Amino acid sequence: HVQLVESGGGSVQIGGSLRLSCAVSGSAVRSNCMGWFRQSPGKEREGVAGFDGDRGTRYRDSVKGRFTISRSDNWENLYLQMNDLKPEDTAMYYCAAVPVGNSCSNAFTTDNHFWGQGTQVTVSS
Repeated sequence: HVQLVESGGGSVQIGGSLRLSCAVSGSAVRSNCMGWFRQSPGKEREGVAGFDGDRGTRYRDSVKGRFTISRSDNWENLYLQMNDLKPEDTAMYYCAAVPVGNSCSNAFTTDNHFWGQGTQVTVSS
């Protein structure tokens, strides 16, 4: 099993910043396909930022230049620095990882991903 615990969410005004953290423990996970997803009411869960094995990092177009994904050297911690936040960024943010032994096409696929409980990010004026 893989344990993922997100933290760092909160309420922030437009243009503000937040830094999300994810603690990874339990079963070994693939380095590629680790990343962040988000889901807002009425919408499907979507990839936000992730590590892609063959192309480095991957970002959703709407967050490029504003969000930055990073990690600890041992891959036990994953981070998402979010700057210049917009109301459209309001969502539940989930840390995601794929256990070793399971396939993963790219960082934004959801098959075989394990999720944490999520941390809420709310952006308002």
